[in-house]
Amino acid sequence: MLAQIRTSRRAFSLIELVIVVVILGIIGAVAIPRMSRGAEGASESALVSNLATLRGAIELFAAEHGGTFPAAATFDDELLLYSNASSGTNATKTGAYIYGPYLRAIPALPVGTKQGNTGVAAADAAGVGWIYDETTGTISANCADSEVNGSGRQWNEF
Repeated sequence: MLAQIRTSRRAFSLIELVIVVVILGIIGAVAIPRMSRGAEGASESALVSNLATLRGAIELFAAEHGGTFPAAATFDDELLLYSNASSGTNATKTGAYIYGPYLRAIPALPVGTKQGNTGVAAADAAGVGWIYDETTGTISANCADSEVNGSGRQWNEF
């Protein structure tokens, strides 16, 4: 007697494939919005962190220079280079240039249409990421009032 060889073909039915596709669609519909909200939260955290870094550097500069804030025109040099008591700057720490540097680099603006800009100025200008008021030492994001986060708060109010 010959042994009967059974060959059975195993495969997925059309119903099983449709169910898997529907499940993947539901997972995608839930996961994609969550990931986009996470990216916005990361941008907001980066903005808050960058502002804290800049504000701390400005306050430290003022503390070491008799309450005088960095000048808007020379903001980068005063925070990135060594300085003396009268706010003169030098690339190396020699002689009277004993203060600073307060930052390694000006952080880039992480939000808004001017995202990626690192410049600092007293008013809105091309290539400027931060608006700085030298009389009060305040700094804010260079964003239009219409640019807001997910909860409706303006980026320039942080």
